[in-house]
Amino acid sequence: QVQLVESGGGLVQAGESLRLSCAASGGSISSYVMGWLRQAPGKDREFVATISRNALGRYYAESVKGRFTISRDNAKNTVYLQMNSLKPEDTAIYYCAVLTGGSYYTSSDYAYWGQGTQVTVSS
Repeated sequence: QVQLVESGGGLVQAGESLRLSCAASGGSISSYVMGWLRQAPGKDREFVATISRNALGRYYAESVKGRFTISRDNAKNTVYLQMNSLKPEDTAIYYCAVLTGGSYYTSSDYAYWGQGTQVTVSS
């Protein structure tokens, strides 16, 4: 069973950048569609970005399109989320997960969640 560990979160000011990593163990991610999702305080977990097995397909939530970039390195068994021009509303715990269902924008269609990494953006 794949185990995922996120890292790279932190406290930044609005307009700054962060790069999140999601390292997998216990199996190869090369056969999986991977995603990043986030959960802000008091809110439901929401889709952020997803990437196909060969990285040719990438989809983003409207709220992050043009600012965030998802990528993967199957040789390193790692998925990344480059976050630029961060805004206070991006503050959340960020999770990576494996897409196991048919809807990439539905959080319940993901499994094998990591523990998450906190991103806090101050204004």
